[in-house]
Amino acid sequence: MVLEKVRQFVVDQLAVDPELVDVDSNLMKDLEADSLDAVEIIMAVEEAFDLAIPDEDAEKFRTVRDIVDYVEARI
Repeated sequence: MVLEKVRQFVVDQLAVDPELVDVDSNLMKDLEADSLDAVEIIMAVEEAFDLAIPDEDAEKFRTVRDIVDYVEARI
């Protein structure tokens, strides 16, 4: 469930083909996200899962898996 939601946020924000987004996709390198895209994805995750993600944690997110693991550890 978490993976599917995070994946959808990434697809929506970056307007990429869902086939390109898997758990090991690097947001910046593979999917060409910029810092604003990353912020928008994090905000969507925070809202969807009722979390507050500190900037110092969000800065460590490199892959879709990083976000999913973070969320799953806190819900």
